[in-house]
Amino acid sequence: MRVVETEGAEPTLVLTANGQRVWIMDSIAFASRAQGGDVIVTGSHGGTSAGEYAVEYGVRVVVCNDAGVGKNRAGIAGLAAVDAQGIAGIAVGHNSSRIGDGKDVWESGIVTYVNPTAARAGVRLGARLSEEILALVQRGVG
Repeated sequence: MRVVETEGAEPTLVLTANGQRVWIMDSIAFASRAQGGDVIVTGSHGGTSAGEYAVEYGVRVVVCNDAGVGKNRAGIAGLAAVDAQGIAGIAVGHNSSRIGDGKDVWESGIVTYVNPTAARAGVRLGARLSEEILALVQRGVG
């Protein structure tokens, strides 16, 4: 198992509205079950391991970086997989925000991928991530 540096890596609460919370963090590995039912915005790629973390933590919405999508869509494979669990999976473009920088994903990310759960919730491709998350929370989806 890879050791992850966690000093100074605590998730940051950026929004609480309608009984819902939105957290940002540089890596999905910094989340925990404390974010269960919440929205997490991460700088992580959206690969298989990211999906596994999202399911383990029981989040409602997970945002990752598309990491250039990659071979066999590996950069977003985890977000596709969480759809079966009813988790909205969203990716932002690797050219719109830095990989590994949750704050930049929140501030600059442009949506490039949504799984079917996120699409049904109304998340739009090509939109600014923060605006889409705010709209989700206002609708009581996030």
